[in-house]
Amino acid sequence: MADRLKDKVVLLFGAGSSGEGWGNGKATAALFAQEGAHVVGVDLNLSAAEETRSALAEMGLEMDAIAADVTDSAEVKAAVDHTLSRFGRIDVLHNNVGVTKMGDPVALSEADWHFSLDTNLTGVFLTCKHVLPAMLEQRSGAIVNISSAASVQINQMPYFGYYASKAGLNHFTRALAVNYGPHGIRANAVLPGVMDTPLIYKQISGQFESVEEMRKARNAASPMGKMGDAWDVAYASLFLASDEAKYVTGVCIPVDGGKSCAGR
Repeated sequence: MADRLKDKVVLLFGAGSSGEGWGNGKATAALFAQEGAHVVGVDLNLSAAEETRSALAEMGLEMDAIAADVTDSAEVKAAVDHTLSRFGRIDVLHNNVGVTKMGDPVALSEADWHFSLDTNLTGVFLTCKHVLPAMLEQRSGAIVNISSAASVQINQMPYFGYYASKAGLNHFTRALAVNYGPHGIRANAVLPGVMDTPLIYKQISGQFESVEEMRKARNAASPMGKMGDAWDVAYASLFLASDEAKYVTGVCIPVDGGKSCAGR
């Protein structure tokens, strides 16, 4: 299939990748553009957004690249205003920003706890705060939030701020679906499991004796015996953003190779 998002305007927060290769946001930006969307890719670091734009350009695709901090209401509003000025509407809001700070309640600093909640949860509140008025005026829109399998499972990693913020994001997504469904606006979440993306090499590889040990452990954690990748997240997001999912809302879809079913 092609043109599943033809002429739809997508505002994608977290469009950059944390390192070389394809992160969730970068892959999603590419897939959405490939399917005919006009994509505005936002990242905290303009250089990361520009790198994604360049990668898409090499594929013959276009993306606007701008910078914004999702924890800063004024910067989020500026990104929304840019998109509306450029295209006149926002059909899809894609929230892909997330950070992990290691630590249980004793070890985790109060600053890192607040940083986790501000970035992973309040950031989505702010993007919705500024995008929803446009969607309400249109009486249409799709919101896709990238949560995590960690929102419904506890594993050996001590990231309490991440657990709490992503679990909150799930319920926030469901509340959006119920409250805004009468206005033609859908909201869903994708829950990635053990994924092989640049982010894990930066954020959690230090918890293992070697990168190879990390890869081995994460592959073994999936019933399918292997990690997923950014394209798995992108394709799930594409379905939820498209009109194929026009009667799907309030759903948190695991993309985890069966990990959540196995309870491990």
